[in-house]
Amino acid sequence: MASFSKITSHAVVITSENIDTDQIIPARFLKVLDKDGLGKSLFCDWRYNADGTDKADFPLNLPASQGAQILLAGDNFGCGSSREHAPWALVGWGLRVVISTSFADIFKGNSLKNGLLPVVVSQEVYQKLLAAQKADPKAQITVDLTQKLLTLPDGSSTSFPVDSFAQHCLLNGIDQLGYILSFDEKIKGFETAHTYAS
Repeated sequence: MASFSKITSHAVVITSENIDTDQIIPARFLKVLDKDGLGKSLFCDWRYNADGTDKADFPLNLPASQGAQILLAGDNFGCGSSREHAPWALVGWGLRVVISTSFADIFKGNSLKNGLLPVVVSQEVYQKLLAAQKADPKAQITVDLTQKLLTLPDGSSTSFPVDSFAQHCLLNGIDQLGYILSFDEKIKGFETAHTYAS
């Protein structure tokens, strides 16, 4: 997965609360063998008309949303099933950060393992972000993963929590397996030093 330390971007805004993983990526798309193309199916049932054309008023389809790397989402985002396909689809569309007042625990864990940073903010900060995006859909938000700092369009900033191991992996663009493999030489050295006769 791609690493990042700081992202400055405008945000896509989807404020519905309790968005579950089946709404993020419907179950019929779970048969794929890899992540490629899942971004096209992100919010599929909300995003497209029955004939497959874009719903012009859906946030992902708005011209101002294109190129955004941040999603400003409603409370309890990612509830429901434990499917990893949800963060895969979000990242596949181009998102790297989701900001909300709370996340479902399993979704949060899956996101951190798959290159998507969930940022929890207070209701006060959330409302300030919503107001800024309403006033200017291209208003810039900066997420500094190294400093664990969120900077709002008005220049104010707030810290956010992130597990130190997840932070390390995101900063270095590695998953849990990649982290283990980074110790490959030490592992081989240990095995060589502790070889037992059969």
